[in-house]
Amino acid sequence: MSTSAQAAESSPAPQTPKSSRIPKVPFWAQILAGLALGVLLGAIAKNGDIGWLTATLQHIGDLFVQLLKLAVAPLVFFAILVSITNLRQVNNAARLATRTLLWFMVTSLIAVAIGLAIGLLTHPGAGTGLSPKDGKLPDHAGSWIDFLTGIVPTDIITPFTELNVLQIVFMAAVAGIAALQLGEKAEPVLTISRSVLELLQKALWWVIRLAPLGTVGLIGNAIATYGWNLIGKYATFTVDIYLGCALVLFGVYPLLLSTVAKVNPLQFFRGAWPAIQLAFVSRSSVGTMPVTQQVTERLGVPREYASFAVPFGSTTKMDGCASIYPAIAAIFIAQIFDVHLGIGDYLLIVFVSVIGSAATAGLTGATVMLTLTLSTLGLPLEGVGLLMAIDPILDMMRTATNVAGQSVIPILVSAREKILDRDAYSGAKSISLDTAGTEGAEEKVSVTAAA
Repeated sequence: MSTSAQAAESSPAPQTPKSSRIPKVPFWAQILAGLALGVLLGAIAKNGDIGWLTATLQHIGDLFVQLLKLAVAPLVFFAILVSITNLRQVNNAARLATRTLLWFMVTSLIAVAIGLAIGLLTHPGAGTGLSPKDGKLPDHAGSWIDFLTGIVPTDIITPFTELNVLQIVFMAAVAGIAALQLGEKAEPVLTISRSVLELLQKALWWVIRLAPLGTVGLIGNAIATYGWNLIGKYATFTVDIYLGCALVLFGVYPLLLSTVAKVNPLQFFRGAWPAIQLAFVSRSSVGTMPVTQQVTERLGVPREYASFAVPFGSTTKMDGCASIYPAIAAIFIAQIFDVHLGIGDYLLIVFVSVIGSAATAGLTGATVMLTLTLSTLGLPLEGVGLLMAIDPILDMMRTATNVAGQSVIPILVSAREKILDRDAYSGAKSISLDTAGTEGAEEKVSVTAAA
């Protein structure tokens, strides 16, 4: 072989100069671009009365939500089943579960108190120009009888076909407890369940990657359908919801982290921001659950405990949708329909928010929880129709608050139980949604510096 041939073989292959490579757009930038494009296309469709563009935006948004819902039923079942069985690897599992539930209730109580205070101070229903005739009955209404009797399914198929998350949680909890009692005999089933869960999470990551496109459709359709004039009618109500959620998200949670867990709250936002960001655009706590669990583990919560607390919280821990929103909405609707609310009514709102939050089911929207609150207070259910138009815009902030709380509580409990890895918490960085989920549930994902 000639010297020139040897040199040719030994020489490295030519590489594309870095300057000529197309830079990869970060996921957060894709989300912002989706928001901006959705607003632009929605405004064009509204102002130009372009029916086909409005329909296209609606189909894109509906398809994204439908893909999220497609994964919800099996994901919730296997996540709850596996998470309960993982508790056997944790010392004092019963105490951990009890304290988790208690902290869920405490933060819900704080959130609903903030919602009531804001509603009473701002009078969101006054001066809107809306009247009872503008309302309409919702397609589905919640009641305490439905809530209590609806926990136990009549068969094992219907909850999955009708997406009754509360019944799915019940069946998964029963199966998980039974598996704990069986011990080694249940291990083959648990092995399959863990594999199915990883498969579902992998598939859900593909849906998550479509979030920027889904954002275009969801935001664009809301603006194209209702326009900015409608938002003006609900200006006080919208500001109230965002203010209440912001107080909980950036006030209550950091205060609890610094005083109860004795950790740096800013570090929490640095580590948990990908989940909060995704929750804002996807409007689904369950759809965000894999990311929420991942960031919670990276913030020092033991995996065995996080795999219980996060799925459990994703279906029951709803400070935005089940506490702040129904409290302010009830005051708003009472003012529109000229119904006086007394001290007893406000106490009922607190009770419903703390006890009935599982009715929200971790899906987009909080209609069931709102109808449950209104029916308990005896307020007209037509009031729900007044809020449906503005709901997508409100739901983004509500869900972001929900998901933040679903990560905060495991950190609080872990810190109090002295099982929190404080070094991991202090060193946690924001995971990249561009690479997260591509390395498997048992492997570490790549990290990027937080923005």
